[in-house]
Amino acid sequence: QVQLVESGGGLVQPGGSLRLSCAASGNIFIINDMGWYRQAPGKERELVATITRGGSTNYRDSVKGRFTISRDNVKNTVYLQMNSLKSEDTAVYYCNAAVIRSGDYQPVDSWGQGTQVTVSS
Repeated sequence: QVQLVESGGGLVQPGGSLRLSCAASGNIFIINDMGWYRQAPGKERELVATITRGGSTNYRDSVKGRFTISRDNVKNTVYLQMNSLKSEDTAVYYCNAAVIRSGDYQPVDSWGQGTQVTVSS
């Protein structure tokens, strides 16, 4: 059993900043890629950013230059620093991790419960 717990969401004014955190725990041998996705009301879930175990990153175009993803492999935690937030960033943000559990050989896709980010004046 693997649990991903997000924190750091909330209400912020346009132009403001938030930092999301996601900590993985449970039966973990190693975590490969980690990432953040988001889903706005009435829209499909979309990729925001991903990071490999080695630190290579990938971002959707609309957040490049504003968001930064990072991770701590010792703490099994991934972060998303969000700056210059816009109203269109409003969504539920979900953490994702490709977890190889102890005794397994293939990664299992694990998701957090989501944290609400609202950008509004």
